[in-house]
Parts: sequence; structure tokens; C-alpha cells
Amino acid sequence: MENRIKEIVNKSENINDSILEISKNFPEGIVFSTSFGIEDQVISHAIFSQNITNIAVFTLDTGRLFPETYAVWDKTLLQYKATIKAYYPNNNKVEEYVNSNSINAFYNSVALRKECCFIRKVEPLNRALQGAKIWITGLRAEQSENRNSIQKIEWDEERQLYKYNPLLNWTTAEVVDYLKKHGVPYNTLHDSNFVSIGCAPCTRALKEGEDFRAGRWWWEDQSKKECGLHR
Repeated sequence: MENRIKEIVNKSENINDSILEISKNFPEGIVFSTSFGIEDQVISHAIFSQNITNIAVFTLDTGRLFPETYAVWDKTLLQYKATIKAYYPNNNKVEEYVNSNSINAFYNSVALRKECCFIRKVEPLNRALQGAKIWITGLRAEQSENRNSIQKIEWDEERQLYKYNPLLNWTTAEVVDYLKKHGVPYNTLHDSNFVSIGCAPCTRALKEGEDFRAGRWWWEDQSKKECGLHR
């Protein structure tokens, strides 16, 4: 299966072709996770504009997202007449966490922040990926040092599936150019120097000269800035 995916990707001339050919060759078990960032909007366009129906598109609604994120979610649904399935955290786990630690406890320690991420993001993601064979993501090597070593096609041992990262070698400029060329809706926070956008309490705009991920969990040491979605 891995060799076939690589063959398809290598033969494809562009992102639209690769997504379409993947869908044709693997009619079942393909999922795409979107957080409505600019990278994910590229992939959403490649899927929805070609009326690809056998790639299940989903998102994780943590309950702490920006209003602008909900706005681009809605615009995407309206523009493409698309279906995007939402996964939510287990309400009992959220209630237990908040009642035991306080509403913004993630500021107090890395352990509490990671626990919050697990409840609101990782556990719902694991549910969304059940039964999947290929997981398409918007990861790019340029996004962080931790992502420099990933490959375009990777085997996720823990989840027992292949990850396909079609935008791995794209630059930010290439992503933005694609969105403009195809008239794709995007999160307007990007216009205010928000680069990597997650939950509202954990995301801020970048200051001049800062690293791509500096706006996420900015109160923590740089080396700890992952939430567990991508291992």
C-alpha cells in the first residue's frame, strides 16, 4: 500500500491531481482532518472542488475556538456545499477537568496543558481516525523544527494507518498563492499575523522575527510545543 501511495504521489503534477488519484485508488478508509488553517483550506479545496465524496472530512471542535475559526468553517460549508463532520470532547471529561483544575488551568503547568489538549483534541481525534487507512494532513516542514524530519508518506504505528502530508514541502507563499488563485475562504486572523491558529486561550499573533509556532502556548518552552495530535 505504501509503495502504491508513493507511486501515485510521484506521478501527480499538483495537489488536486494527487488528492483525486488517491481517492480513486483507495475508495475506502481515507480521512482528512481540518482545523481551517490556510494549509487545510488548500486541501479542502482540492477535495470539495473536485466533488470527491469518498474522503471523509472532519474537524475537532474543542469548545475554545476563535469566532473567526467558526466563521471560515461556515463559509467553507456554504461555498462548497460540503460536509465536514465535527467531533467534540467527552463532556464528562471536560467537566471533570474544569471542576478539578479551573477553566484556564492549562496556563499553570505543561502537564495540565497537555491534559487539556488530550481531552479536547487527542481523544476526539482517535475516535475520528477509527477504521481509517490513510490520514491526509496539512503538515508542512516549515511549520516547526519538530516537523523538519517528517516524510510525505509516513506509517503511524500507534494508529495503524498511513499519513499523507501533501503540502510538506510547500512554502507559506505557495499556500497563500493557491488560496488567492482559487478564491478559497480563509481565517481572517491570518491577516493579523496569526500564523498557527488553535484554541483562543492558547494562541496569539506573532511578533516581528518570531518563529512560526511562537504564537502557540507562548508561555511554554519552545521544545514542548506540540499537543499530541501528530507524534
